[in-house]
Amino acid sequence: MRMFDRKFGERLIEELPGTPAVYLFKDGHGAVLYVGKAGNIRRRLQQYRNATRRKVHRKMRALVREATALEVIHRDSEREALLLENELIRKLRPSYNEDGTYDFLYPAIGIGGTEKQVLLCFTTHVDAWKDLDLRWYGVFKSRRRALAAFDSLVYLLGLIGHIERTVHLPPHERIRGSRLTGFRRLTPDIVASLDAFLSGSGHDALVPLTRQLLEKPLARRDASEVQRNIRMLKHFHDRDLALLCAAIRSSGRTGTYVPQDERDALFLSTDARYDESDAREDERKEKQIIP
Repeated sequence: MRMFDRKFGERLIEELPGTPAVYLFKDGHGAVLYVGKAGNIRRRLQQYRNATRRKVHRKMRALVREATALEVIHRDSEREALLLENELIRKLRPSYNEDGTYDFLYPAIGIGGTEKQVLLCFTTHVDAWKDLDLRWYGVFKSRRRALAAFDSLVYLLGLIGHIERTVHLPPHERIRGSRLTGFRRLTPDIVASLDAFLSGSGHDALVPLTRQLLEKPLARRDASEVQRNIRMLKHFHDRDLALLCAAIRSSGRTGTYVPQDERDALFLSTDARYDESDAREDERKEKQIIP
């Protein structure tokens, strides 16, 4: 008898409908090891039952081996199943779930300061920076892309302004993984363009920045590096900023910031989705522009 049948019942799969559902693998103490969703629950669990020794089936075989119970929660639509899966992953943080478990690591980018000193912040702990009164954008699912975009902004703004020494920054808590950079001599139109860009308004928001870069000898000398960083920002806009903006509008919300524990549910409940068929092309572009 197959291990799946022995643990969860020989007739389990044949008695299930071919409809959307969420399924939970549990250990002997009732703790949830994994939460998954399926548009057709019968077909999905059949895949677990027939998992082979191929590398792509390794996780399925491990779950069947370690779990002692399997719970199925039926839903009327795949979207409802997605929302429930997301909620359970965030609440239960199952050990075998990778996507969605660590929403507390979703970063945001903040802008603030004064005319004399503009501040740019990257963090996963927005509340820790409330004394600086920053305007927040995010949160973003890809820490890698958000950090690369932040670094690109720091590099480009450093060419047209002056980066402050750390001792001249306002008092703030030192948080691992967070970054705070200050700039002097940034014109108001540059700050306004940054706000527009991070709000997802389009590539044209970068025009004031590129114009000022053309006036800087150092930027002209390092033109290839400048272009690479501009491409990184455009990619970040298309892949993250524009989609977040569309999701916020579609949901009827306002503003430019969504808390970490609401971000996934927001995207699942709106039509502002990323077309996963573009994932391979995205990966190719990122290899070119993210060191």
